[in-house]
Amino acid sequence: MEIYEGKFDGTGHRFGIVVSRFNQPITERLLSGALDGLKRHGVSEQDIAVAWVPGAFEVPLAAKKMADSNRFDALICLGAVIRGETAHFDFVASQSAAGILQTSLSQNIPIIYSILTTETIEQAETRSGIKGTNYGFSGALSAIEMINTLKELETCGSTH
Repeated sequence: MEIYEGKFDGTGHRFGIVVSRFNQPITERLLSGALDGLKRHGVSEQDIAVAWVPGAFEVPLAAKKMADSNRFDALICLGAVIRGETAHFDFVASQSAAGILQTSLSQNIPIIYSILTTETIEQAETRSGIKGTNYGFSGALSAIEMINTLKELETCGSTH
């Protein structure tokens, strides 16, 4: 049985981070978590670029622009969409996820979806690290792992 598994070493890799400014107190914590996760796992500050956009709906276009540049090994998308009293939440959450997935598959680059989609501000605060896991940090680890897993998969079957 062959097993392909990425290591948590980001040394020498470049990361782009797209951050939504909407719900900024939450997204700033997500960004801090992502930066912490990258740096703790060997990524130097000069190998990280951050792009701020107005909201989660604009994240996919900025991620596509970054992916098109061929400067990055992985991207991390950060935002917070909190349900309100209208259907706006559903449109923003689903379209930002679809746009990010489409770019990841078409550009063949890991793009991590760390956009919180919560029912309440309290849930968003918990997921941004106030009381629980910081999804920016876990997004950084996912990006590092995906880079290394994909690198291992490039050799898939070459030993036979």
